[in-house]
Amino acid sequence: MVLLKGFEIEMYTGTPQGEIVGLSDKIVAALDGFVREPDSRNVEYITQPSASYEKLLCALLHPRRTLRNYLNRLGNYTLIPGSTLSLGGSDRFMRSDPANPYHDYIEQTYGTKVVTASVHINVGISDPEILMRACRVIRLEAPLFLALSASSPFLDGKATGYHSTRWGLFPQTPKHVPLFASHADHIQWVENQLAAGTMQNVRHLWASVRPNGDRRPYDLNRLELRICDLVTDPIALLAITALLEARLLQIIENPSIDPLTQSTFSPEELVTLTAENETAAATTSLDAQLTHWQDGRSITARDWIGEIYQDVWAIAKQQGFSCFLSPLHKILREGNEAQQWLQLHRVGFDSQCVITQAITTIQEREIELEDKLCSSLLT
Repeated sequence: MVLLKGFEIEMYTGTPQGEIVGLSDKIVAALDGFVREPDSRNVEYITQPSASYEKLLCALLHPRRTLRNYLNRLGNYTLIPGSTLSLGGSDRFMRSDPANPYHDYIEQTYGTKVVTASVHINVGISDPEILMRACRVIRLEAPLFLALSASSPFLDGKATGYHSTRWGLFPQTPKHVPLFASHADHIQWVENQLAAGTMQNVRHLWASVRPNGDRRPYDLNRLELRICDLVTDPIALLAITALLEARLLQIIENPSIDPLTQSTFSPEELVTLTAENETAAATTSLDAQLTHWQDGRSITARDWIGEIYQDVWAIAKQQGFSCFLSPLHKILREGNEAQQWLQLHRVGFDSQCVITQAITTIQEREIELEDKLCSSLLT
């Protein structure tokens, strides 16, 4: 069994010098498949669900090539990596749709803390009770996926002290989200939040992981991992996704994997522990010292990821996608994007130099992957 997977990718647009420029109103009007965010400086595209990693690779690349071609027609514009306003602009909101009342609420309530770029990974699970159990486990392990994906060490031209400034500052909403014991528990909780106004609508659940579907909270069919920073290299993103899928397959096959029965902590303690782990992962990513949800032992994010990798490798191999999982070793060995950028920063490169170099690197990487792997599907 393999699972359906899809991505929501938010990216900034701007100049080759790293200045982020709001173009989403023009992009959405001109191109199919792109969606505006409340701030015009980033734009989103969504891939169709697929079980195939090969097809997902091309689904990630194709819209970016289309977008790059359009940006070239507009002027000397490009796509900018990272998950924050790395070089400036966090002092102001630039509305993409001034008439949208929900965007009014977002701007007035959160300001530019939400003007971030990220990737949301959706994985299909149709049974709502299995989905809820999967959400419980992955919520507690979400800091590991943040550690692998961190790409926002800068804000307004300065190193912030975070590897993921995005998640360090992001206003998780509502402030307290429990571990849902069942689908019915989730439905009741969402209805209560909507009645109390702590959620403006069913989409206004901004936690690291949430159950998703066509008629939330009633009809649910996928787990949405929302914690990841933007991962610009498609091979790295697919490796992170393969780890998530293999872990989910393990959870589906083994009903005993459940924090409500397998942990020494109470559900409330687990929520607190996970919040602390998320903060640690946002700060030092793969080097973060985390608390394991099962028994409370202290473990680095890198070592915990390595343990899960060993546990699920056979599952990925059996299902035919272990070759997409194996590039995880490179991230663990060489560091995520934030760690690589900070290494350059420590040896004297300023933030603009780091970002402009990354802009060139991702464009070259896209061309390389298209030519090698997707040319027949993209013509």
